[in-house]
Amino acid sequence: MYSPHDPYVRVRGAREHNLQGVDVDIPRDVLTVFTGVSGSGKSSLAFGTIYAEAQRRYFESVAPYARRLIHQVGAPKVGEISGLPPAVSLQQRRSAPTSRSSVGTVTNLSNSLRMLYSRAGDYPPGAERLDSDSFSPNTAAGACPQCHGLGQVHRTTEESLVPDPALSIREGAIAAWPGAWQGKNLRDILDALGYDVDRPWRDLPAEQRQWILFTDEQPVVTVHPVRDADRIQRPYQGTYMSARRYVMKTFSDSKSPALRARAERFLTSAPCPACGGSRLRPEALAVTFGGRTIAELAGLPLTELAGLLDGEPSSETARVLTEDLTSRIAPVIELGLGYLSLDRATPTLSAGELQRLRLATQLRSGLFGVVYVLDEPSAGLHPADTEALLRVLARLKAAGNTVFVVEHHLDVVRGADWLVDVGPQAGEHGGQVLHSGPVAELASVAGSATARFLFDDSPAAVRQVRAPHGQLKVGPVTRHNLRGVTAEFPLGVFTAVTGVSGSGKSTLIGEITEEVAGVGRLVSVDQKPIGRTPRSNLATYTGLFDVVRKVFAATDEARARGYGVGRFSFNVAGGRCETCQGEGFVSVELLFLPSTYAPCPDCGGARYNPETLQVAYRGRNIAQVLDLTVEAAAEFFADTPAVARSLGTLLDVGLGYLRLGQPATELSGGEAQRIKLASELQRGRRGHTLYLLDEPTTGLHPADVEVLMRQLHGLVDAGHTVIVVEHDMSVVAGADWVIDLGPGGGDAGGRIVAAGRPAEVAGTEGSATAPYLARVMP
Repeated sequence: MYSPHDPYVRVRGAREHNLQGVDVDIPRDVLTVFTGVSGSGKSSLAFGTIYAEAQRRYFESVAPYARRLIHQVGAPKVGEISGLPPAVSLQQRRSAPTSRSSVGTVTNLSNSLRMLYSRAGDYPPGAERLDSDSFSPNTAAGACPQCHGLGQVHRTTEESLVPDPALSIREGAIAAWPGAWQGKNLRDILDALGYDVDRPWRDLPAEQRQWILFTDEQPVVTVHPVRDADRIQRPYQGTYMSARRYVMKTFSDSKSPALRARAERFLTSAPCPACGGSRLRPEALAVTFGGRTIAELAGLPLTELAGLLDGEPSSETARVLTEDLTSRIAPVIELGLGYLSLDRATPTLSAGELQRLRLATQLRSGLFGVVYVLDEPSAGLHPADTEALLRVLARLKAAGNTVFVVEHHLDVVRGADWLVDVGPQAGEHGGQVLHSGPVAELASVAGSATARFLFDDSPAAVRQVRAPHGQLKVGPVTRHNLRGVTAEFPLGVFTAVTGVSGSGKSTLIGEITEEVAGVGRLVSVDQKPIGRTPRSNLATYTGLFDVVRKVFAATDEARARGYGVGRFSFNVAGGRCETCQGEGFVSVELLFLPSTYAPCPDCGGARYNPETLQVAYRGRNIAQVLDLTVEAAAEFFADTPAVARSLGTLLDVGLGYLRLGQPATELSGGEAQRIKLASELQRGRRGHTLYLLDEPTTGLHPADVEVLMRQLHGLVDAGHTVIVVEHDMSVVAGADWVIDLGPGGGDAGGRIVAAGRPAEVAGTEGSATAPYLARVMP
């Protein structure tokens, strides 16, 4: 037995995902960084094993009934872990926040501000006290009744619904109406109601135009359709719906993103006339603090808000509440986010900003003796912001906590007290701990991909800067913090867009669309998941599986049995195992314990029924083919051109270690992005294409970055244009052109500080990027 004061977290026999029975000892109360190439198993060790086990043990102490209400991760595959304190996880959730989510709700600062107004605000004479819910636009008690707390009202106007008044209704004057049968139906109903559908719209009387577009009446009328010679059309009862009613109903109720987007084109947004965009009821806006309403304070940058709260408190209640608020704002400002306001909507934040907000909330919690497990906290951070992050991690450690960080950023790795390097490669070629000890000792570990980059001081190779074959002009852009910014992107070269978090990079490249002159074909590659269920996988997403199924359907055995292509899909009835519906596993409900997934008792995880598995191609059935890695499959299908091409592009972007049937839910953001890139690369490219990538190196080890850059520069050499938003200075140094935004974030940014070749930008005064770029220039 270990003593109760054992200063190490000791892991024995970890077998989660690709971990090969890993044993490792990690000291507590220090900053430990987990490194290794993408897919090596570092997240499986830090999150899948250590964090999952800490969470499982904590839930063991919770009353069984309460445990049923908590989403629990299953027990990890590990022999034993000792010396493990409770753990807090800060993962990079790439969730889609709603428009009601804001900086204030993410950090819980809104709760404190609402309490301040409720308990210590100045009320009008005779007004009764409101509880804190009455100051929230997200509750029925506080939301403005006209805009329902959104601050905007969506309206339709005659100009938006009828763009061309010279047309008649029959010719399609009411553009907002649907096309095809439904639109014809509405025109026929108007005709039956006695309106002239053949007169130009502008010649119709004003009151008729008003009724047709905006009425809430829905009269029912018998329609006698014009008979076509070839078919009999019977009279029917038609219900009229005005253009406004149709647009509003589609926008609010339709499940189809395409239909909603079409409806949105006919809407104009304006600040709500009742609340002026403040989203709150008049009763809440009548309460002030320091002479300002809660909406005015929520609109201030946090640095200004903190200064304003520092004034002399009017009461003991006000003192307690303002001190609480300022102490909560301090870590957000420390992490360089003082330019944000509480009412800033979460969807407008970058991934880096969102993660630092979550980190600031943890800093304030003041927990002691906890293991913090962080997933690439430097992702989306400019090198200048990374220094602030390191100070924060040091503070978490100084407060008596253990900090485990999965990280690729070499500056964060160098700042660690302890290093766990997993590898040597990815997938089945990884899953081993190569080194667990002080950072400096990694230098002597043979076979570590991390060591090569961590201790290599040789200057980068000098690249020949390419000459552009044209310009792409974007702007002037006025959106978020960009104010009339115009940028020129050279065509036929590799351009990097740089700047601190919140400087406006993503906003600027978001303006590049296929409508912009000179773009041609546009391919945008982001890090969103390639699927949200285990049914989506590498083979289905790339289209590879369609070809593989055709290969199986063409075998003599399949033909003899009359099996078509559909027989070899695990998503439809026929060839799949019906016990698990083609999932390969079944969920076992354990009531008071977390649900556990067990291999399907009938197919053993193969996903198909026995008859389907009897069909073999070159000695392997369809389930065995799905279990092959990309590397092994490339050899197996070497003489099937359509499959070989797909697999070749996956190998080119460094994904040879993934299994063909690997569920999308197991892939990292970096892996998802490279799969999308591979899917694009395998298409026969015709003419000029512009590739747009937002932080493509996020989640990638420096060794993987090399592989990815080889591909992207290959695209440019083939005559295409590549534009990346990037924080990795080694990538920026290898670009042909750099556009640097800043100088700061938020209101302190939003303009182009420098544009030119990397060497020119590296020498620019007043650029936050220049000093870091200068360090890596050859």
